[in-house]
Amino acid sequence: MATLRKVLRRAGRTVDETDDLIQDAFVRLYMYRLSRQVNEPEAFLVRTVKNLYIDRVRQRSNRGVHETLDPDVLALIDPRPLPEDVLADQQKLRRLTAGLAELHPRTSEVLMLYRFEGCSHAQIGARLGISVSAVEKHIAKGVLFLTEWMSEERS
Repeated sequence: MATLRKVLRRAGRTVDETDDLIQDAFVRLYMYRLSRQVNEPEAFLVRTVKNLYIDRVRQRSNRGVHETLDPDVLALIDPRPLPEDVLADQQKLRRLTAGLAELHPRTSEVLMLYRFEGCSHAQIGARLGISVSAVEKHIAKGVLFLTEWMSEERS
């Protein structure tokens, strides 16, 4: 917490504002942990405090109060997603891939053409030699299956 205070105080935040930002960061950490695992809570807090600081500067700017972002804070901001988010997304992708493999090959193919290649129902039907109605049924069946498949992960 000393690091958080030091960064915020150096950026010109008052003691009260620093405490408010740190408290808000802890609340966000708590809320985030309700649905996800956080492997590095300290890194999460540092990133959250920086983002909250930037948000406050932007809010003031939108209200006509102009201040510049502290270069020390800007240098510490990493635009990349948090490692926990990357890992969670990779796990979801693996789960989705496994779900697609469980589908009937035709249903999987229709979903891939529709969702990933952006083909219309008519284009898919013409390409696969099936009716638009059959395309719609494959999409509905596939989406329903994958929705249930992905929600089983959380159970």
